Amino acid sequence: MISPFHRLASLFAALAAIMCIAAASDPAERLDDPAQEARARHIFRDVRCLVCQNESIDDSNAELAADLRKIVREQVAAGRSDSEIRDFLTARYGEFVLLKPSFSFGNAALWVGPFVVVGLGALLLAAQLRRRAPEEELSDEEADRLKGLMRDQAP
Repeated sequence: MISPFHRLASLFAALAAIMCIAAASDPAERLDDPAQEARARHIFRDVRCLVCQNESIDDSNAELAADLRKIVREQVAAGRSDSEIRDFLTARYGEFVLLKPSFSFGNAALWVGPFVVVGLGALLLAAQLRRRAPEEELSDEEADRLKGLMRDQAP
């Protein structure tokens, strides 16, 4: 059975969550056209907050994220397409502003580069091990001496 304290705590937690959600988006910032606002919010999810770095501008409360949301809304209101808005943000802030950057040679080098380096290292190690001179076998005299030492060491 749930105690009255737990019910009250759950109610306060739910109210706090609702207040946080309500505070996250200022109605004064929103576009008048619901379709444009929905399109802007969709773009927000693909744009990285440059302060938080692991959040979209839709999730961030940083001032720069608010500025980026304002820019995106202005671009949407001006009638720009999604790709034009992304191109504008990329030209202004670099490709890092996109949470899902486009495929390019530079990005491929960043992702593939470490694997290439490890592969080359493995090849160099294998080549070095093959060039190594084989160990010589013990002569009869050395083998007899080793047996004698091992006999002396045995309990």
